[in-house]
Amino acid sequence: MKKYSLIPLVLFLLALSFLGGYWVNHKSAEKTGGSGDRKILYYIDPMHPAYKSDKPGIAPDCGMKLEPVYEDGSAGNTGEADVSSMPPGTVSISPQKQQLIGVRVAIVEKASQSHTLRTVGRIAPDEKRVYRLVAGIDGWIRETYNNDTGTLVKKDERLASFYSPQFRAAQLAYLAILGSGEDRFHAGGRQALAPSQQASVSLQTYIDALESLGMSEQQMKELASTRQITDKVFIMAPATGFIIARNVSPGQRFDKGTEWYRIADLSRVWVLADLFRNEAEYVKPGMKVKVTIPQTRKTLHAVVSTVLPQFDPNSRTLKVRLELENPGYTLRPDMFVDVEFPVILPAALTVPADAVLDSGIRKTVFIDRGNGYFEPCKVETGWRFGNRIEITKGLMPGERIVVSGTFLIDSESRMKAAAAGIYGESSKDPVCGMYVDEGKAKASGKTGSYSKKIYYFCSDDCKQKFDKNPGLYLKKTGGSKGSRDTTGMKNTRALNTATMVHNDPICNMDVDEKSARAGGRISEYQGKTYYFCADSCKQQFDKEPERYIDKKVEGGGNKAHPATSAPTHD
Repeated sequence: MKKYSLIPLVLFLLALSFLGGYWVNHKSAEKTGGSGDRKILYYIDPMHPAYKSDKPGIAPDCGMKLEPVYEDGSAGNTGEADVSSMPPGTVSISPQKQQLIGVRVAIVEKASQSHTLRTVGRIAPDEKRVYRLVAGIDGWIRETYNNDTGTLVKKDERLASFYSPQFRAAQLAYLAILGSGEDRFHAGGRQALAPSQQASVSLQTYIDALESLGMSEQQMKELASTRQITDKVFIMAPATGFIIARNVSPGQRFDKGTEWYRIADLSRVWVLADLFRNEAEYVKPGMKVKVTIPQTRKTLHAVVSTVLPQFDPNSRTLKVRLELENPGYTLRPDMFVDVEFPVILPAALTVPADAVLDSGIRKTVFIDRGNGYFEPCKVETGWRFGNRIEITKGLMPGERIVVSGTFLIDSESRMKAAAAGIYGESSKDPVCGMYVDEGKAKASGKTGSYSKKIYYFCSDDCKQKFDKNPGLYLKKTGGSKGSRDTTGMKNTRALNTATMVHNDPICNMDVDEKSARAGGRISEYQGKTYYFCADSCKQQFDKEPERYIDKKVEGGGNKAHPATSAPTHD
């Protein structure tokens, strides 16, 4: 009986031991989770999470502090960022999310750039090497020879023959002056040997008449040598080249001024390259250019002509002329070639093209402020070649900017700015340092001008203070609109030591009690009065007062104090 009576006691002791162990483990887990004393597995590089270390320290690539990764898989920042000094639209992205969306950063550097400007060129004959054979008299074509369009002909080669009645009289007059006993001439008939100047002039007149009618110098020499009248006058090639136009056929009648042939010497050709206006300014006369034939990949070298580029109204581009030797007549008119201009630019700040977000009226880059914070920054750009863009204003050498994943960061940044009441361009209030939507400030009349510059304010109180003594605030903010100054105003309350100043629970800005009451920017909550610098801060407080009350209690509460020091809003 005693044996069976002990069984309940044993079971009771086992249950008590189990419950005691469970309670101890539960309290230990609560202590670990509640105190934040979590177990650290390893440390990672915040910009490159693939890098791991078992000890805290500095990342070898970017110089940032390594972040811990805890046993529960979460990560935490080891450093703190002054978010209040950052403009609206600044976003915080964890290292894991950065890796997921492919965020990459690069350092802005100032250096000279070498680029290759590529475009397409069209082959054209050199106008100084194009010859037009035109009829100087009415007549008929007697014969044509083997010289179709595109045929290569040699200098002084016979192309065709023609007949004209006017040639007979001109030849008779020429032979008569040659046969007179008054003069002696060379067989060529070009120079007179007689001392009579009048006879020489007469002979030259008949020579010019034959030339104007279309007889070549070679045929005139034959006429002077044989002294026989001919009814067949030959059309001769004036130079070696290709026939690019042919307008004759046997038996054809032609009028004076008709073009018989057009011959182009293609031993040297032009390349007409299309460039935009911003590109053409980097192309100088005498520059050596690389020309490539696409089909054969054969490379030639051309020189930029001294002739200024001509504007093409159809393509809205500038035609740059290049002069190019054409060995073996490889290039023919109207062929297309690839042209590469070597462009060397002076030292300038440049960034990858993907780093700049261009909305048409605003160009933005994101600056890496460390600890996962990315700040939007408005920039102005200059030239663009290939994948690089010149930054003329907005960045400084050494700053780290986002060069990949910018679109996803921009979308989150826009939502952050909209949540802060910024929908357009923003400027910093020179009095309190708060960022203000320019459109809203302009619509409510909270703007002021000084030294031909416009300044925007968050409230009428800031505007009135600025209007009384603008030099005081501009001296401390640098006086430039949109500057990324984070020093803040340190002596604002010194302007009026007699008034009571309260702390805005939203933005932590010091607010003059009288001005806040006059503008209706006060709220009552749990028996206390809170003062605000702007209507937007009051609206945020009224929506969720507990959120901001808890924050102010931790920092010492919303207390009224004499105006003895400056606010530190930023």
